[in-house]
Amino acid sequence: MKNVFGFRAKNIHLYRLALTHKSCNQESNRENNERLEFLGDAILQSVTTSYLFQKYPCKGEGFLTELRSKIVCRNNLNKVACSIGLNDLISCNLNGIPRFHSNIYGDALEALIGAIYLDKGYKFTEKLIYDRLIKLYIDIDSLNEKLTNFKSKLLEWSQKEKKNLKYHIVSEPDNQNNIKTYKIAILIDDELIAEGIDYSIKKAEQNAAEKAILILDIV
Repeated sequence: MKNVFGFRAKNIHLYRLALTHKSCNQESNRENNERLEFLGDAILQSVTTSYLFQKYPCKGEGFLTELRSKIVCRNNLNKVACSIGLNDLISCNLNGIPRFHSNIYGDALEALIGAIYLDKGYKFTEKLIYDRLIKLYIDIDSLNEKLTNFKSKLLEWSQKEKKNLKYHIVSEPDNQNNIKTYKIAILIDDELIAEGIDYSIKKAEQNAAEKAILILDIV
């Protein structure tokens, strides 16, 4: 674990188990990483939920749920696991099936998180997920942009309906008056539809567009 995450393990058995795929012991009924994977999945979901809740204080449940699913999806976890080198540490016997055709990497990563939780506790595991996984290997802003390009959706609708769409800056950061955010208004045919607030113009526009889509009931 020192080479992967930079800490020394207390209970080395847990980590060996986390990296043992069920294909290694199907006939012997020995332990494998499935139970730890179950535990690690729950821990990862909890930590990611808390992270997104704090990072996006103005976003609703639907947005947070969908973005979380993008972060913890198996394809994404497989990539993260390979980035930290788990692909060289996993014990498995796939009988000629290429490893990249399976989800053993992401499964092992979740199992490893479960092992760390049992060995080091929740707070340690939470900090490790933040510092060594999310910050280093998961581009939250990129996933967010792919997930929530509300401006494009609103623009497409306005062009189809032949509506005049405008974004107007209502207010911007002003240190003298202790204003730290941008406030953006959306006007359609010169009628105010919605407003969005954020620390950047781009995100404030996206927030306003998201609200406008809900108000206008755009599918």
